[in-house]
Amino acid sequence: MKSSSSEWMSISDMMSGLMLVFMFIAISFMIQVQIDKDKMKEIAKTYEKDKAELNKDLHIEFLKDLKKWEAEITKDNAIVFNSPNVLFESGRSVIKNGFKNILNDFFPRYIKVLSSKKYKSEIDEIRVEGHTSTGWSNAISKQNIYLNNMLLSQNRANNVLSYCYRLNADLVKKNREWLEKHFRANGMAFAKLKYKDVNKTVQDIMKSRRVEFKVQMKTEEKIYKILEASN
Repeated sequence: MKSSSSEWMSISDMMSGLMLVFMFIAISFMIQVQIDKDKMKEIAKTYEKDKAELNKDLHIEFLKDLKKWEAEITKDNAIVFNSPNVLFESGRSVIKNGFKNILNDFFPRYIKVLSSKKYKSEIDEIRVEGHTSTGWSNAISKQNIYLNNMLLSQNRANNVLSYCYRLNADLVKKNREWLEKHFRANGMAFAKLKYKDVNKTVQDIMKSRRVEFKVQMKTEEKIYKILEASN
């Protein structure tokens, strides 16, 4: 009887010990989650502040030129060149002279803003994107339409990146090594179409065929990493 009682006490002590271990693990997890939430809030505030300041500085630099370039600056700091007739010939990726003239003016000033002390160390990626509509003349299948537009959009983005990177402007030459680490080209095909109506039923063919310059800040990457760690 005595032996049975002592064995019961030992199991009971062990269970109590395990419960304490699990409790400490749970508390540690809750503390870590709270720390991650606090970090994410702090980073998100910094990101929103940086994004708003960059938007303001981009508008100060380019506001007078947007209309003649048929361009716009979005709230997410994408600079969108909307006129396909200015950018490229239909179905081709060679940059037209009119767009080259725009890039000659735009890109050195764009780099002037992004490479300033205010932003340079906080920029993770500068991306030029090529976008198309869903059309393709003489295409025999939906798959060919997609693949042709993907190739076209990637070639256009590559050509814009190459042209900008090789510009002989002092600010571009000075920042070429930095651009090599951060400047990228992406073909988007018709993944992000533009529409004429809020219900997204009528495609805006002209505005879908566009080139965009985008910036990703390091604060965005920090938020993604925290979210991934918490999953």
